[in-house]
Amino acid sequence: MDLPTWFTIATFVGLTALLLGDLAIVARRPHEPSVRESALWVSFYVALALVFGVVLLLVSGGEFAGEFYAGWLTEYSLSIDNLFVFVIIMARFQVPRKLQQEALMVGIIIALVLRGIFILLGAAVIERFTWVFYIFGAFLVYTAINLVRHRGEDEDYEENAFIRRMRKVLPITSDFHGSKIRVEQEGRKYWTPMIVVFLALGTTDLLFALDSIPAIFGLTREPFIVFTANVFALMGLRQLYFLLGGLLKRLVYLSLGLAVILAFIGVKLVLEAVHENSLPFINGGEPVHAVPSIPIWLSLVVILGVLVVATVASLIKTRGALPASEQPATESPVGRLG
Repeated sequence: MDLPTWFTIATFVGLTALLLGDLAIVARRPHEPSVRESALWVSFYVALALVFGVVLLLVSGGEFAGEFYAGWLTEYSLSIDNLFVFVIIMARFQVPRKLQQEALMVGIIIALVLRGIFILLGAAVIERFTWVFYIFGAFLVYTAINLVRHRGEDEDYEENAFIRRMRKVLPITSDFHGSKIRVEQEGRKYWTPMIVVFLALGTTDLLFALDSIPAIFGLTREPFIVFTANVFALMGLRQLYFLLGGLLKRLVYLSLGLAVILAFIGVKLVLEAVHENSLPFINGGEPVHAVPSIPIWLSLVVILGVLVVATVASLIKTRGALPASEQPATESPVGRLG
C-alpha cells in the first residue's frame, strides 16, 4: 500500500515547521535547560512519535505503523548511544554549557540533512540491487560483534578529515562569542569555534548513521518511514542529552543490547535476501522461498524487549552509583586568533 501524497507532504511541512520553531526558541534564549524542562520536552517528542504511529495506522494500516515503531525504537536507542560521543565533543571543544543546547540543535539539523541524502541514496540502491541486503546484513552482524568486543572501553572522539580541513582553512577565533559563528575583529572577519562544533556534531552523527540506516532498511523499505523514524529519533536527542547527563554512564549494558538488536536485524536482512535471492550462484538465481522472513511484529517485540532488559539490567547493576557531574578538562582544539 502506498502512502497518500497529501499525507507525505503534510508530514514534511509539519516536521520542518517543528524543527524551525524549536531552533528559534533555542536561539532566542540560550541556556542550560533544567531537568524538569528537559523531561517535559523529551516526553513531548516521545508522545509525538507515538501519536504519529497511530496516525500512520489510521492512514495506511498496521504494516507501516509497525515498521515506523520498530524503526523509531532502533534509531532512538542507537542515538542514545551517540550521546556518549556528543558529551566528549562538547568537552573537547570546551563549549559553554549555556551554548550546548543550540550547538546540539544545529548539529542535529545538519545531521538530518545528511541522513536524508544518505537515505535517498540507500533507497535507490536497494530498489535496483536487492542483493545489497547481503552486504547490509553482514555489515550489521560485524558491527554487533565489534560492539561486544569493545564493550566497556572508553569512548573517544577523533576529528574526521573534513573537520581537520576546515580548521586549517578557516580563520577561527580562540574564544566563543555567544552563539555567533561569524565575528569581526580588527577589521577582519573570523569564524568562531561554534562553526567547528556544528560541523563536528553533524558529520560525526553521519558516521553513526552508517550502521543505523542499514539497520532500519532491514525493517522497512519505505524511504518515508526510514526518514521520519530518523527525524523523530533525533528531535528529542538534544533534551535527552541534558536529561540523562552523567546517568549515561549507568547504561553499562546498552552497547550489549544494541549489539543484540543489530545482530538480529543483520540476520533478518540476510534471510530476506535469501528469500528474494537474485544472485546466480545461489539456487540458480531463484528465490529460496523455504527460508522464512521475520515479520515486523516479531522485530518490534525483540527490539523493545532487548531495550527494556538492557536498561533494567544496567540500572540494577549500577544501583547506588552517582552520575558524573563534571566534564573532563581539555585543551582548546582551535588555534589562537590569526
